[in-house]
Amino acid sequence: MVQTIQPVILSGGAGTRLWPLSRELYPKQLLKLVSGQTLIQETALRTSDPALFAAPLVVCNAEHRFVIDDQLQEVGIKPAGLLIEPIARNTAAAIAAVAVYARNQNPEQLLLIMPSDHMIKDSKAFLAAIAAAKPLAEAGRIVTFGITPDRPDTGYGYIRSGDKLEGTAGFAISSFVEKPDLATAQGYLAQGGYLWNGGIFCARADKLIAEFERFSPKVLEAAEAAVDQATQDLGFTRLADAPFRNSPSQPFDKAVMEQTSFGAVVPVSMGWSDIGTWLSLWHASPQDENNNALIGNVRSEDSSGCYVRSEKLLTTVIGARDMVVVVTDDAVLVAPRDRAAEVGKLVDKMKKDGLSQTRVHNVVYRPWGHYEMLSADTRFQVKRITVKPNGRLSLQKHMHRAEHWTVVAGTAQVTINDKVSLLGENESVYVPLGAVHRLENLGKLPVVLIEVQSGAYLGEDDIVRLEDAYAREALPKAV
Repeated sequence: MVQTIQPVILSGGAGTRLWPLSRELYPKQLLKLVSGQTLIQETALRTSDPALFAAPLVVCNAEHRFVIDDQLQEVGIKPAGLLIEPIARNTAAAIAAVAVYARNQNPEQLLLIMPSDHMIKDSKAFLAAIAAAKPLAEAGRIVTFGITPDRPDTGYGYIRSGDKLEGTAGFAISSFVEKPDLATAQGYLAQGGYLWNGGIFCARADKLIAEFERFSPKVLEAAEAAVDQATQDLGFTRLADAPFRNSPSQPFDKAVMEQTSFGAVVPVSMGWSDIGTWLSLWHASPQDENNNALIGNVRSEDSSGCYVRSEKLLTTVIGARDMVVVVTDDAVLVAPRDRAAEVGKLVDKMKKDGLSQTRVHNVVYRPWGHYEMLSADTRFQVKRITVKPNGRLSLQKHMHRAEHWTVVAGTAQVTINDKVSLLGENESVYVPLGAVHRLENLGKLPVVLIEVQSGAYLGEDDIVRLEDAYAREALPKAV
């Protein structure tokens, strides 16, 4: 029987360099940036052929687990496992944990480890590269995929390929090179033999573990304990907190690939981008005759080389040259295209200032659905709440605010203290301050309601959660 490859999707990044679209609670892998599907959906669909691939393993954090599960279900993919990291510890810890998890089921399981937030335009070339890497991985190599560069890009690390591995499509790895300056990158392109480091790997689980044991034993020790002590939570696997926190925070390249003698690289040209900056997204997006990428409700006059995107508001630019303009419901970014990567530094400063726009969007996703902030003032705020079928908010009460609910679509079951009732379209209910309450959608269609909150304090931490169907952590993280 031909062994199928198990895809592993790493979904731990925050993507701050794509702010204001990408935010801490809804990062770039969950967004539709280059097509009608999100980046994580595209990643999963690339390896969805059951003749070649097993169901994927996904590694993510607790904040994103329900959204990721929902998005994969939307495209018909059921993960073989969804592992929750208690804290971000970079790619070495995540890969070690998933290797141990897979090893416990099949030591020789072939793993294809992929970031969740990359774009690949040529899926056929990608699959051909995997087919070329498979015999190398089966023989005990840890294979990475080197992207054939089409420009001297300073935003990527490079791999210098060594000798050809006889009888294969792979090469030995001579060295890994950090992101170069422009002159160095131009030299790489002219010299040849240098490839972009795509951060995708193919290897047997047992081989990964052996190399972790040799070069990064502390990472492996933490991963072994985190998997051994893992708990099940509503179908998710929670890696044990204490041991995982003890893992050194290292990228996989540093922990293993730069030290192992079993590394190999398969060159591939597949229309790849890590979509890591607005510049890379401009390169990856369709452009008009003036090299403008115009997305959403946008108009442009006498502009060139720009990336202009608006999620809702009509956005206009005149006479702009090589600019990035991004407009969301609650934030605007304007920057020269060649400086747009600096937005990460700006986001760090805004976090220190406590600006919520670094963490959440105006639309906030929850396991039961989502809400959108419509209006807010010192003593009131208005939300549009959508509860998906079978979704239920936590049983809760507030100490400083009352609420008014008006259903505008669907039928909701409402609990207020000891009274349970159904609320249909155009019907309203008042939730007094201190009342124990819950809203549920027992139907097959989404429930949409307008919630008006009023009171002396309206923060999300004014919630006493009494019962929750989603086993979420204590407030103030969620409602």
